Amino acid sequence: MKRNRKVQNETVSKQQESNFLRRSTIKDLIAPSGIDVSNIDHLEIISNTKRYARSFFVSTLPRMTTFPELFRDMYLFGDVNTSIYINPIKEERSQNELNKVINELETERIVAADRGNINRESTISQKRLEAEQLRDEIAAGFNKLFEATVVSTLFAYNLEDLDRYTKMLASEMSKTLVGIKTAWGVQEEAFQTNLPLMDKKIDKPHTFDRASMGTVFPFTTSEIGHPTGVPLGFNKQTGTPILFDNFHSSLTNYNMVIFAKSGAGKSVTMKTLVSRSSVLMGIESLALDAEGEYTIVAESLGGINVVISPTSKTIINIFDIETEIIKDEITGKDRTVLNIENKIEDVTQGLLTMAKGSTRSTEVNELTKQIIAEAVAEEYAALGITSNPNSLYEQDTAGIMRGEILTKRKKKMPTIGSWYKRIQVKAQENKNPDYQYNYSYLLKVMKQYIREYDGQMAYFDGQSTFELLEGAPFINLDISQLEERFARPLAQQILLSWIWEKFVKKNSEDRKKATQKRVLVDEAWMLLPYPEAVDFLNKMARRARKRNVSLAIISQRFQDFYEKPEAQAVLTSSDTKLFLAQDKSEIQYLKEVFKLSEGEANFLVTCQRGEGLLKVGADTAILKITPTRKEFEFVETNLNQLAKINRN
Repeated sequence: MKRNRKVQNETVSKQQESNFLRRSTIKDLIAPSGIDVSNIDHLEIISNTKRYARSFFVSTLPRMTTFPELFRDMYLFGDVNTSIYINPIKEERSQNELNKVINELETERIVAADRGNINRESTISQKRLEAEQLRDEIAAGFNKLFEATVVSTLFAYNLEDLDRYTKMLASEMSKTLVGIKTAWGVQEEAFQTNLPLMDKKIDKPHTFDRASMGTVFPFTTSEIGHPTGVPLGFNKQTGTPILFDNFHSSLTNYNMVIFAKSGAGKSVTMKTLVSRSSVLMGIESLALDAEGEYTIVAESLGGINVVISPTSKTIINIFDIETEIIKDEITGKDRTVLNIENKIEDVTQGLLTMAKGSTRSTEVNELTKQIIAEAVAEEYAALGITSNPNSLYEQDTAGIMRGEILTKRKKKMPTIGSWYKRIQVKAQENKNPDYQYNYSYLLKVMKQYIREYDGQMAYFDGQSTFELLEGAPFINLDISQLEERFARPLAQQILLSWIWEKFVKKNSEDRKKATQKRVLVDEAWMLLPYPEAVDFLNKMARRARKRNVSLAIISQRFQDFYEKPEAQAVLTSSDTKLFLAQDKSEIQYLKEVFKLSEGEANFLVTCQRGEGLLKVGADTAILKITPTRKEFEFVETNLNQLAKINRN
């Protein structure tokens, strides 16, 4: 019985294989499971995941075209396929049609002249002259006419997105005076026309000459990079090296973001860029190191390592403030200013994050913020620190008594401890019952940050014990020993504010005088749950370019950025984006935000370690990053890879 069943199964299997081979044409192999053609303005493609498609054809073209801008926006517009059917027109037909056009234009010119319409007569005369010139070029063999039908198909995962993308595409194309129309009522034919089968089901031709025909080919999108900079890697499509200059004048800003899953090579990439740009371009970098990965880089480049931990003696004061040099809008000359208002707001935001704690308590409200801000302002006022830059210093009276030259000495700054004592006094003096609970809450939760009370998180209370050294090639602020859930994000926010004062503001607005600097924020996703931290990160991203500073954001969880609208300014303020290997769960968000094509998205899911997609402005390239053997000794973090290199 079992044998008969086995024979029967083998027979059925052979029949199925035979049926498959008989119908396995190329159309069968590339066709989806099914297509619903019941709609007149779009198609529903039924596969593992339902997708929607809408096809268009080019209806109008500009009178003159520029290479490569004619269809550039269409080619780069996310998940869209475009087909162009080109047919050369015989010279005999070209001559006849052009002679016909010339005669019609001459008739229109005569009518316009009889009516006294000088402007129209001049316009028609110019068109007639151009038609005659084109006819003569074709007759001499220097030119040729072509007919071309351009069809595009746009894809989306829901109908709302398809409608939104349709409006966006039409708007983008209108900027170059290209008109597109939905293939209304013939979506099935237009979709088939756009398949790789060379089967033109709809015909909406436009006439091009040889020069304008060349503008439809997207030859310029495969190369990327700058004429100056550091070698970042190789273009996998062309094999040419990619030079990258983080501060090139063609960039609208100098910020960059790197997104990749764990183990894809984020740290290796950033370490390679930092080390090469330090040696070859003299760029000074500062890393906010959440995982303790950049220590060896600092040592190798002759930089500085600073460890922030509960047991370290290093203190960084959140109240530190520095003067800055800006250009006067009227005179154009440099002047020194002290922006005390912005500093009060930054300190208030940091203290708010502390007050909310790891639970992000809802007990902290606007009244709490008002109490914090008033006390911060009073702390600076008590020391006589105002918007006057000279108020930041005091005279060295001891030197005067000894008959020495008069010198200025920077005042000691307020601290979290002195601020806390002021809150205690204000709480005792408070007579308003509305504020009573807020004072009580602050006195309880902020005690853990005060050194006098042996607070477990008191490493930011006190006068700063560390000053940034000008000219250091690499400075690493290591916070990896802090607790991950709250202490590290808090340290990131406070240190970003301190970095702005000590590292960024010292750069002049004059690019000729300013040093090229980079601030690197590793594992930036840790900041996202804390609104005050995100707000400061956004401000820094927007203001960094003015100071000739590049803010580099590195993260492995893009979904967190996608779901946090407040963090979008970081993405829009970054002209350079590098995507390494991605998880399948993240790729859909990247596709939507950065308009990646289906092929680009599939590449990011399947690419190898060190491979990725580099976007600089509107240009894109597939990048392969390979550090040298010597570089691997201090950029590689995978212990197995290091052992393999040493064995070889």
